[in-house]
Amino acid sequence: MAKGISKKELKKEKIPRVAMPEQDPEKRSGNFNEVTLGYTEEDALREASRCIQCKNPKCIKGCPVEIDIKEFIKLIREKKFDEALEKIREKNGLPAICGRVCPQEDQCEKECILGIKDDPVAIGRLERYVADREMRHIAEGIKKCAWSKVTKKCTKEKVAVIGSGPAGLVCAAELAKMGYRATIFEALHKPGGVLVYGIPEFRLPKEIVLKEIEYVKSLGVKIEVNMVIGKILTIDDLFKNGFKAIFVSTGAGLPYFMGIPGENLNGVYSANEYLTRSNLMKAYKFPECDTPIVKGLRVAVIGGGNVALDSARTAKRLGAEKVYLIYRRSEEEMPARDEEIEHAREEGIEFQLLANPVEIAGRNGWVNKIRCIRMKLGEPDDSGRRRPVPIEGSEFEIEIDVAVMAIGQGPNPLLASSVPDLNLTRWGNIKAEAVTGKTNIRGVFAGGDIVTGAATVILAMGAGKSAAAAIDEYIRTGIW
Repeated sequence: MAKGISKKELKKEKIPRVAMPEQDPEKRSGNFNEVTLGYTEEDALREASRCIQCKNPKCIKGCPVEIDIKEFIKLIREKKFDEALEKIREKNGLPAICGRVCPQEDQCEKECILGIKDDPVAIGRLERYVADREMRHIAEGIKKCAWSKVTKKCTKEKVAVIGSGPAGLVCAAELAKMGYRATIFEALHKPGGVLVYGIPEFRLPKEIVLKEIEYVKSLGVKIEVNMVIGKILTIDDLFKNGFKAIFVSTGAGLPYFMGIPGENLNGVYSANEYLTRSNLMKAYKFPECDTPIVKGLRVAVIGGGNVALDSARTAKRLGAEKVYLIYRRSEEEMPARDEEIEHAREEGIEFQLLANPVEIAGRNGWVNKIRCIRMKLGEPDDSGRRRPVPIEGSEFEIEIDVAVMAIGQGPNPLLASSVPDLNLTRWGNIKAEAVTGKTNIRGVFAGGDIVTGAATVILAMGAGKSAAAAIDEYIRTGIW
């Protein structure tokens, strides 16, 4: 028995976790509508009833932004849904996003006491429910925007935030709450960073992202798009224009390739380009939208993370008859979320595990085959996972017309290349203090994927929040 939990409380573990309603796999694989449909009020109340309201809730420690999970679930149980959302927003300004894409199973839910003997409380689904409920009620005219109460005029010093992904949005929002005049500079034509260009509509509807961004703007944050910092303006220009501090959150937008023959053929995409064309540029609506994309009938996606699965499931929705996910390790080592792996299988994605491409072959400049070799798992490598080892003589071919390389992304080098004195790691990430986000340049802070490498949305948000506190202290005290 877990320490401090009574037998009466443990009986609550027997209440089954409420399943998330979903689109039928056969139907959803042909559309870009959201796969998961969200809880009803009855679902939310039943799931919230599973929480045993621990005296010392570990789930809060598992949350990178330390949401008071115990309290917001208690408020749901009492049908105080608006108050539950406000409790979440004390720590997290993007609840509808986090409720959808954060890996709760490896964070807050992993620490849930119920998880010792049963399924943990579905914290992310409850977070999503209260956020979606407010958006729905506003759209239906049932209530006015709750966040209009916190809208205020910011009068303190100017702070620049470069990049409008999760780290940048949260940093700017936190600064605005403290009264600073925060301006976000976004290189693309729409704000949201990876939330709009990287995550497909069927996992994170762009309407949800835009509504969350409207909340951030309501706090007094300004957003300037089509502003490529490092080209249009430099870090020095921002300081000259009166910004007292700068937060860099330009993300990990540099695609990696394998360096194998044939990667320069037509029909080979980086996952970054493939998803950006589809998600941000609406290529799936071509020619209604201007951006084209090669809609292959047989598509190979190389990789095993969420980005690879997003690419594979996008290819299916673009009309591919066969989509192969090629990954050099076993399913157990795949870094993607279990839920996404399950959804991909349900939608007909064919997994080629323990396989690795060695060449992409073509005809008349276009992809027509991918050559792979079978792998076996050897001793663990630096990541702690068993190293894949090629099996001699096990080569095989798959006929394809599109290949998507989803093997990881590196830091966007554009801004860093314009600041020669900025300290970088050997991988090109910005060196910054773990908690404060301070770099070696006075007044310049950094956080999110540009510092850590590609990570989760909530970790980037945590970095933005911590940096905002450090920026406030720096401006108030002048101490660096």
